[in-house]
Amino acid sequence: MPSNEFASFPDVIYDKLPPPDKHPMYHYNGFEPGKSIIKKGHVKSPGYAAFPVDVIFDRDVAITVRDGVKLYADIFRPVGSDTEKVPVIIPWSPYGKTGTGPQNYESMAPFHAGFPKSMVSGYHKFEAPDPAEWCKRGYAILNIDARGAGHSEGNISQWGLQEAEDIYDVITWLTEQSWCSGSVAMAGNSWLSIAQLSFASRLSHPALKALAPWEGLIDPYRELAARGGRPHIKSFMKMIATGAENVAAMLEKRPLYDEYWEMKRIPVENIDNIPLYLLASYSSMLHTHGSFHTWQVAKTKQKWLRVHPYQEWYDLYRPEITDELQRYFDHYCKGIQNGWEDSTPPVRLSLVGFEGSPAKTVTERVEKEYPLKRRTAKDYYLDAGSKTMSTSPISTESKDEYEAHSLDASLDFKVHFDEATELSGYPKVKLYVSCAEHDDMDICVQIRKISTDGIPMKHLNYPCPVPVEEVPELNVAQYWGPQGFLRASHAVSRAESPFPGIDPNDIFYTHRVQEKIEPGKVVCVEIPIWPIGMVFAKGEGVMLRVSGHDMCPPETDLCRLKEPEDENVGKHVVYTGGKYESVLTLPVVPLSSG
Repeated sequence: MPSNEFASFPDVIYDKLPPPDKHPMYHYNGFEPGKSIIKKGHVKSPGYAAFPVDVIFDRDVAITVRDGVKLYADIFRPVGSDTEKVPVIIPWSPYGKTGTGPQNYESMAPFHAGFPKSMVSGYHKFEAPDPAEWCKRGYAILNIDARGAGHSEGNISQWGLQEAEDIYDVITWLTEQSWCSGSVAMAGNSWLSIAQLSFASRLSHPALKALAPWEGLIDPYRELAARGGRPHIKSFMKMIATGAENVAAMLEKRPLYDEYWEMKRIPVENIDNIPLYLLASYSSMLHTHGSFHTWQVAKTKQKWLRVHPYQEWYDLYRPEITDELQRYFDHYCKGIQNGWEDSTPPVRLSLVGFEGSPAKTVTERVEKEYPLKRRTAKDYYLDAGSKTMSTSPISTESKDEYEAHSLDASLDFKVHFDEATELSGYPKVKLYVSCAEHDDMDICVQIRKISTDGIPMKHLNYPCPVPVEEVPELNVAQYWGPQGFLRASHAVSRAESPFPGIDPNDIFYTHRVQEKIEPGKVVCVEIPIWPIGMVFAKGEGVMLRVSGHDMCPPETDLCRLKEPEDENVGKHVVYTGGKYESVLTLPVVPLSSG
């Protein structure tokens, strides 16, 4: 049954998940409750890493939560935990317990996301720490099927109070186990990260000692389903909707931001009493804004932000990062005085250099804050006549157009920097636009780094054995640049941000109201762009690309489009110069004070 929080929303749509043994993509390995010992040296199947220690494997354990629903988990713990209690790490998601779900790195990322299969045991949950590795380090891992997934009863809910209550009850159950030390942590990417933030935003538990939310969105409307107020990444939304609350279908019923969407928003500004080790990157089409936003508004004093230049799956299994995560958990879950709080910088910032550039990627540079206080907002004025940008206002009016409902058409504006440059923070774009054939416009803007020859550049998110030109154009493998979106009729919903101290370029729209645009009327729209972090050599520059469609590579081949997903009609006209002061604002970091 749907959770109680949806009692006010009888229109909530669920797609029923097939049973594990009937699901066409589920790696079903039977339902076999029971305890066994995985011996040191055990290899699940050829190519995987061997277990470094003996591990107790308690499979298909039933945990009953407050409404009587049974959730099933696989528990891995050190053999010595029967006499020497250990902390527990929970990776929470509906993505299968122990390599059972349909998601996997082999099919979803070229070249196994950059790390060899031999680095993991095969018993890891998708986007989660590896039990073989962490049992060696003195921790138990609870791989759970969230409500509605696998054999767990109920329906999958995309975050919210129901999931938070389930997490609370599972933590309580863990503290009652004879082998648990009473300390619990949570870790993981994506859904596993979002679940952590959602829980800490709504509830607290005395046994939960630390969180490691490693990249996750926090606003399903503004960051997932309806970026800019227009239906976003429809094919991806359709792919992830199977067997869960169908958020994409709900957007068709509730296209404006209302109480349903507010219920789904994760109020991270409420987090004030638990340590956070936050991860962020620029490469995600889903998690970038939410990760940086959480860092800025969470009230807890014990928080650390690491901005890496990779894709999150590759970063998750880097040995040096696993060591660092252990230091963090050891301090808060085991009480080890290892200097974590005093020696760990509050912010480590990466800036992407891109393949083939003489400007090398800056990797995890120590900083005191984010956004950087020393940044300055610099305006670059668009000229539709020359397709360039200038630091001085353009006096001559000009215009140009692009086919709005197209996978290829765009208007591109370029500028080259006359000195080495760093960009870090929140860009925005102001455009004067019109459309004679329709009463609305879905507008996308993207910032691309360009070479000295004006060619758009690409960044590889992890090591690949072939040149960038031969790497499949998928978002998990390549980063092209940050984007911003706006449905023009939603411009009327602009409001002061409810989050004090947020970068003023991170423009806030309520999306609660809309006002159609008179066909042919020139209107001014301001579009926030997700955070940028780039470094440039002298002579390199940026291209602002304006179009009617998402210009990010697809997340997987299953999402590769043959037809546009936008709702545009006809041509969009962009006006520049004179009274049409269309402008790109970039956050420039002075190198002399870096």
